[in-house]
Amino acid sequence: MELSLLELWMTMGPVARGIVVVLLFMSVAASAVAMRKGLQFWQSRRATLAFWRPFSQALARGDLDEAQRLADSTPASPLAASLRSVIPSLQIGPDEAQFDDWELGAVERVTELSALDQLAILRRGLGILATTGATAPFVGLLGTVVGVVNAFSGMAASGSGGLSSVTQGIAEALITTAVGLIIAIPAVWLYNYFVDRMELMSMEISAGGKELLDFMLRERRRARSRAH
Repeated sequence: MELSLLELWMTMGPVARGIVVVLLFMSVAASAVAMRKGLQFWQSRRATLAFWRPFSQALARGDLDEAQRLADSTPASPLAASLRSVIPSLQIGPDEAQFDDWELGAVERVTELSALDQLAILRRGLGILATTGATAPFVGLLGTVVGVVNAFSGMAASGSGGLSSVTQGIAEALITTAVGLIIAIPAVWLYNYFVDRMELMSMEISAGGKELLDFMLRERRRARSRAH
């Protein structure tokens, strides 16, 4: 005889039902995080692609006003956000562009700190996905243990080892195991995907900081050439 999900739910004991409810709660939380982070990463990537080329061209021309305008007008890009607080410190006259090693190091440190801040913002919520992916199979395994215990209890109560005496317990064991795996596998996939996107954004932010340092070195060479 085939059993529907509703019939399986009705035949479950209170402990097995509680485990399924916990797993469903974990699934809802992980799904909400995945949708929110997916939208955030998509917006960040789109904004960064729109920001990067015009910003590089502005720096190549030495147009810091345009570079600052681009950074201010692209709040969704982690790259722009990490550079927004650095560019104003470079707004100096042409005769003052003598950037020494200390200034270069200061800009590099500020850029790195801004990058860490942006990555921390992107990382928020990913712990829920990681926790769901790591613990959901074990929560389902707890349901498996409870189901096996119920199966042996039914066997003992009936005094026989017939299939009818263990059906309910085995059904509980299988359904909780399946639910745990169904929830855990997508959570692990999504977590790894978002971590990969974060690594890409980290490299982009690092490249943006290097571009600023290259600009400062070019300006220092020009200033020294004018001085001589």
